[in-house]
Amino acid sequence: MSETCDVAHGTAPADPGVRTLVAVFASPVSRFLLKFAHELGYHVALFEPDPARVTDVPEGFEADTALPRLDASADVVVTDHHRPELGAVLKAALEGNPRWVGVLGNPRHPGPHVAALQGLGVSEADIARVHRPVGLNIGSRTPPEIALATLAGLVADRNNRPGGFDFPP
Repeated sequence: MSETCDVAHGTAPADPGVRTLVAVFASPVSRFLLKFAHELGYHVALFEPDPARVTDVPEGFEADTALPRLDASADVVVTDHHRPELGAVLKAALEGNPRWVGVLGNPRHPGPHVAALQGLGVSEADIARVHRPVGLNIGSRTPPEIALATLAGLVADRNNRPGGFDFPP
């Protein structure tokens, strides 16, 4: 059988390197991110610093109130840009040196993460490492669609393909 057939029949070898997906903040989007990413072979973690807000975790997954150890295999997706701890969480994530960091948000509105990080003294170079918006531009509107678009972009990137994180102005 050819490599193409192996892919179609699900017998192709897994990607060369396991990635970790850290969803930040318990939310409807993080719920789907965890489930979908797990199915895609990611190690997954949910970071929710406020134990009182851990209300939307899929069965079989747990939330952690401490940011997991991050390294070059980690992709971090912040699922709520309205949280007051946004800046502190992003600063801590950037210090862990993950491979990729993104914050959900409408591309037509300024990202509140920039001012939050500037206020904490984070360098412009590190602020520029934070992607916003995240995911492929497929017109996502619901939590499962947003999770799907986000993961499609990350899988494309993982496989060195131009998935298309670009959004026209």
